[in-house]
Amino acid sequence: MTLIQTTNLGHKYRERYVLKNVNLNINQGEVFALIGPTGSGKTTLLKLLDLLEIPASGRIYFDGVDVTHSGGPRLEARRRMSFVLQKPIVFNMSVYDNVACGLRWRHEPKDIVRQRIESALELVAIAEYKNRNARSLSGGETQRVAIARALATKPEVLFLDEPTANLDPVATSKIEEVLAHIIKEQKTTVVMATHDMSQGQRLARRIGVMMNGEILQVGSPSNIFSSPKSREVAEFVGVENILGGVIIAKDNNLVTIEVNGSTIQAISDFIVGDMVQALIRPEDITFALSKDISSARNTFEGKISRITPVGPLVRIEVDCGFPLLGVVTKRSAEELGFSVGKKVCASFKATAIHVIKRWN
Repeated sequence: MTLIQTTNLGHKYRERYVLKNVNLNINQGEVFALIGPTGSGKTTLLKLLDLLEIPASGRIYFDGVDVTHSGGPRLEARRRMSFVLQKPIVFNMSVYDNVACGLRWRHEPKDIVRQRIESALELVAIAEYKNRNARSLSGGETQRVAIARALATKPEVLFLDEPTANLDPVATSKIEEVLAHIIKEQKTTVVMATHDMSQGQRLARRIGVMMNGEILQVGSPSNIFSSPKSREVAEFVGVENILGGVIIAKDNNLVTIEVNGSTIQAISDFIVGDMVQALIRPEDITFALSKDISSARNTFEGKISRITPVGPLVRIEVDCGFPLLGVVTKRSAEELGFSVGKKVCASFKATAIHVIKRWN
């Protein structure tokens, strides 16, 4: 059942639109992630959905009721939601009292307050910190306090804005464990914004890709990552080899695609004559010094045009008549003697190619 719906939602600051024609349906009990680069409009959209701001255009419906503008229905809906900020604010008091704030502001009975606080602290695994001053905690622990405070009011919808953006990898892992536990135990509707694609993929059932104030694509993580509908989406989710071509032959599901005078083979249901895009992830490309080493169906000779170290990996760009980008470990690059201008063979399997209809 749809819990939150928007139609042609738009918002602007100082006469500049930062959201345009956002149409969303978020179902009760689902985990929905908004992914996109910084400045794409994710936080603004969360604020509108949480009814913290009134949109410049369009409508917002909560549980079937129009809550776009001020009034009783909007206030009632707002009380059924909680928001965890990217940089949560904690007060100069104990963890217990911080988590109690929302409940006390609502004048809940003391026994209900105690019960809900203890439950929320257990859920985020910081019950042992309840008597500590919240401002003495680490970034990850502070984030858990904020999540506990949000959960204590028993919201039907939990909004999370970049929940791990300012945390180190260890703290990020712990927060993700907490969120996964909450999602499993509480069945709360969760709407989260993140620029971390893999985080959205790990936690959400559906993903919306936002860029420049617009939602370019909505779908399951596997659909978004395997079938991007535009070059912008493809590049954002890490598909850096995007080869435009036409299918010139087909044998059952094995198709031959002409790309810049060369041919590659892939598995596809498209037919001869179809204009397509062949998408290949960098991690699916292997490199060797000789063609004989690879058993892959697609092997091309070329020269290395660029080498870029990235942590423990090295990005290798090869000109094969068309550009191919792959990644290898630093050790492999050193052992193979890779350098700019060196001749290499780039290979990838037919099954590693995802073929989609060519974008306009």
